Formats: sequence, structure tokens, C-alpha cells
Amino acid sequence: MNPEALQARGFRHEAFFYSGEDEFLAGTVPFLEEGVCSGETVLVVLPEQRMELVREALGSTAGAVEFWPMANVGRNPARLIPAWRDFLRTCDPGLGVRGLGEPISPERSAAEVEECELHERLFNLAFAGERTLTVMCPYDAGGLEDEILRGAERSHPVCANSHGRSISSRYSLDSPLAGELSQPGRPAVAFEFGRADLAMVRHLVSQCARFAGIETRRNEDLVLAVCEVATNSIQHGGGKGRLHIWDDEGELICAISDSGTIQDPLVGCERPRPEQEHGRGLWLANQLCDLVQIRSGEGGTDIRLRMRFEE
Repeated sequence: MNPEALQARGFRHEAFFYSGEDEFLAGTVPFLEEGVCSGETVLVVLPEQRMELVREALGSTAGAVEFWPMANVGRNPARLIPAWRDFLRTCDPGLGVRGLGEPISPERSAAEVEECELHERLFNLAFAGERTLTVMCPYDAGGLEDEILRGAERSHPVCANSHGRSISSRYSLDSPLAGELSQPGRPAVAFEFGRADLAMVRHLVSQCARFAGIETRRNEDLVLAVCEVATNSIQHGGGKGRLHIWDDEGELICAISDSGTIQDPLVGCERPRPEQEHGRGLWLANQLCDLVQIRSGEGGTDIRLRMRFEE
């Protein structure tokens, strides 16, 4: 879907590039005030410091705005789309909905930034039919790397700064799950598994998590998530898969790869329906892990599940 078509349907997803607090407030506060004055439902999802700046600048208008800390809602970027879906279900369908969300901050790891860009692109697929939804995503042009800013241009149909707004020439929705994930080094564990080997998968993940110092509850969460994904490989990826495990910069990475191909780019980002029999594994993994990365194409599927050593 091209940028013009998205705008014609009424859904707006805009990147706002700012430098410094003054530009940030000058671009975001009027956007929010306009929504409140128009009777729209308004949601702000920002890092804590930015959220307090906006709340203070809005003054008494802040009482008409809902605020969610990005650290709670979008620490794993894959949780943002279902959080927005849940919020929209609570809104009056006859009124507009306006949101402000800043997913990328300097505190994000390189892997988290990569996934934020992916899920910004998926946001366009997930909400293309929402005719009354307008979302602005601020990007710190003075503090973020140029490649991150170019990523924002790829993931947002409309881009704006203090001088105005325009259709993004870099915007693209082509094959959002395509591409490869770089390997952080030689894996500590490499194990090919089939249907009879899930117990060994559980054992290997649990032992590596224990050696890394991951506490018991999070260890169990990681084991459950990896086994759900490994089961998907057996059921949908040719009956077998490969498990690789690394530790890298304070987190444990468990990778499951197989020969299957994922057709639905929103897999794992949509809450399963109660009657749904399949498609729960990646949803569960996204709820349990600090970060889940999915890449899939003609060469197969690679899924990385990441858990920090300390919470």
C-alpha cells in the first residue's frame, strides 16, 4: 500500500524529527491539544522523562490525555501493536483516536532499535483499516544515528519536522520479515532437534540460563518460549529445526531456525482468539521474552529469543 493510499483511507502514521526539548514540545504539544479540542481520544506512550515534559507542558489539558510509559508497554516492541489494538477497543468508534509514541530512545540496544523499525513498518499493516487513527512518532534527529532516522523514513508514510510535513520517498512495506539476523559470535550450543528431542531442548536452554545467572522464574519463561517455537518448527518447518544459544552483552540469545516460511508478517503481534487452535506460540514468546526477532523468507525461518541476565 503506497503512502497516498494510506492517507486517503484516513489512517495517518507520521514520523516527527526534532532536535532538543523545545522542538520536541513545539511539535508534539499542539498535536495533542488539537486532538483534545476535537473531542478525540488521546494516548501518549513515551519514555518517562519525555512523558513528564509533555504532561507539564499540557497543563490542565493533561487530564484529558492517557499516559503510558514506553518502558512498560513497549520494552519488547512486539507488544506495541496488541497494546494499541486493546486501547482502540476501549474507544468510542464514532470519535477519532490520536496517539503520540516514541519507541526509539538512546537507551535501546541495537537489536531493539532494529525491531522497533520493523514493528513501525508492521504498524502500517495492522492499522491500515483504522479510518479514525492518527499517530505521531517523534525521533530525536540530534541524538539518533542517521541510519535510524532513515529507518523512520522507511517505516512512516509521512515525515515532518519544524519546517512542515511531506510524503516519505523512502517508505516501503515490501517483505517486512525478509532479511537475515547477524550472529553475535560462535554459539555455545548448536543442536539439531526433531519431535523426540524437545526434552533435550528444554534441558539445554534451562542449563544455559542457569549458568548465565537468569533467575528461576525468567529461566522458566525462556524455556517455555523456546519450546513453543521449537514445536512450531516441528509442526510447520519440516519436522525438525536447529537450536543455537549464545550469551552476548548481558543477555542470553536462543535461536530456532528451520526450513519453513512464515506467511503472516503480523505473526506473534495479534492476541489469539479464545477459539483459535494454532498461532499461540510466537504470541506467548513475545509476552515472556525481553525481545523476539523473526526473519523468514525462501531460505527458511530464523527466530531469536532474548532474555537479559538481570531484570
